[in-house]
Amino acid sequence: MARSQQAEYDVCVVGSGAGGGMAAHRLALGGARVVMLEAGGWWDNTTSNSAMLRWPYQSSQRGASTPERPFGEFDACVGGWDLPGEPFTRAEGTSFSWWRARMLGGRTNHWGRISLRFGPDDFRRKSIDGLGDDWPISYDDLAPYYDRVDELVGIFGSRENLPNHPDGKFQPAPRPRCYELYVKEACDRMGIWCIPARLSVITQRLGNRAPCHYCGQCNRGCMTNSNFSSPNVLLLPARQTNRLRIITNAMAREVTVNPQGLATGVSYIDTTTGRDEHVRARVVVLAASACESSRILLNSKSSQFPQGLANSSGVVGKYLTDTTGSDVAGFIPKLVDHVPHNCDGVGGGHIYMPWWLDNRKLDFPRGYHIEVWGGLGVPSYGFMGGIERYEPGGGYGAQLKNDYRRYYGSTIGFSGRGEQIPNADCYCELDPAVKDKYGIPVLRFHWKWTDHEINQVKHMQETFRSLVSEMGGEVFSPMPTKERGYGIATGGSIIHELGTVRMGSDPKVSALNSWGQAWDCRNLFVADGGSFVSQADKNPTWTIMALAMRSADRILELRRTGAV
Repeated sequence: MARSQQAEYDVCVVGSGAGGGMAAHRLALGGARVVMLEAGGWWDNTTSNSAMLRWPYQSSQRGASTPERPFGEFDACVGGWDLPGEPFTRAEGTSFSWWRARMLGGRTNHWGRISLRFGPDDFRRKSIDGLGDDWPISYDDLAPYYDRVDELVGIFGSRENLPNHPDGKFQPAPRPRCYELYVKEACDRMGIWCIPARLSVITQRLGNRAPCHYCGQCNRGCMTNSNFSSPNVLLLPARQTNRLRIITNAMAREVTVNPQGLATGVSYIDTTTGRDEHVRARVVVLAASACESSRILLNSKSSQFPQGLANSSGVVGKYLTDTTGSDVAGFIPKLVDHVPHNCDGVGGGHIYMPWWLDNRKLDFPRGYHIEVWGGLGVPSYGFMGGIERYEPGGGYGAQLKNDYRRYYGSTIGFSGRGEQIPNADCYCELDPAVKDKYGIPVLRFHWKWTDHEINQVKHMQETFRSLVSEMGGEVFSPMPTKERGYGIATGGSIIHELGTVRMGSDPKVSALNSWGQAWDCRNLFVADGGSFVSQADKNPTWTIMALAMRSADRILELRRTGAV
């Protein structure tokens, strides 16, 4: 029996990342008393939690990963695909990886901060190509919230007026680096759009946040708050209202309901003591990530909701998607023996390539964008490849040092990030036998890419190799075969899983209405990627925050009228 804490809050928010942080920020500043449950521990990127200013040689692991930091010892990421005592399972024949954050701010502490709006066509794809489903909202419904996110969080970019790639309220973008100029020239010759990147890193002062000083360590936790993460951009201002209480190390088990079928709060496990606890609230907002929110709902079973809460339609856990992905790196001889120079700028690419083609002329229905990497900060495959190709056997001493000088920075790489169409073979459900160390049933995943995605990734591989060739370079790895999916990434590995608690206009085939409000439980909302109807060829974080802000405004409005 969970111990109930006596205070009743206006809203309980589960999860502290992009969606949860934005919802809590808007609700607290709007006058609501909010309690937030975060499964991980405290994190403050402005303190010693950050490794932004540490030298690589100060790493005891020499930058290698640790069990709690799979992206490297200094990375601002606490979590991973394999969490001790928190398993997930896969159905037979399924290859899927589920990444989970366990820290205040969740994935916003680590992500690449690529901040793209969905375009008008992305909300109505079924009307265009007959596949999937349209959203119950349009771009025009969300555009004012995108604007507000731009102004609150900060984003750089450029106004391009490209179809289905909406511009925003941008700060100036940093200049392209040397290797990026090569890419831009090749793209121009090949008719591929290549424009300044759109990242949530400020290049001009915003409030009390200083502009980026180009240390390039964005993934380590920004001590100056120049790049966006939830703890200090959203949660600290919300706490300063004295209307937000944050409870860390709180693993949500289920949403509790009363005899009328309304949410009464959330039961959770205090992971430091192992005790069952409960917080009471008039409204519950789930923002624990798409799959975790669906897990909570599926575990919230009662006589009123035998299939799980908000699941009378049976769609909770269904329509799971992830971004498609594939990578190619090439050796570029023009970059050998370069004039020594730095690669100043924000962490991540300063350019990217939005989708530039008409899918009606191709053998796959949805597009992708291209991310670029290389330069003097990536001494990896391309550097060694150049040595092995043109200096067989490498060298020692002075010869080795000279090779480093000659070949360092001679790699340029491309990563594709594309849209998956929801299919019936991609979903998650409760495992009937396996529980985590807290006694909570875990998720079992089913996954299958279709020919839509396989053909899309083949086009990625061909495009990347053509770009390398256009720059006079060479790719040393062979073209992946169709049997290997042309090198398509494992489901879940891009960490953009969406869907599972989709919104819609018909309660028979959706879990939420257009405000992210559960059809079956009017004081329950979902404010993470679970509400998405489709994936789009853009990273989802900006849309998650815009939707969360919109849902929070709706909650405040319903509170004013006494509807919740």
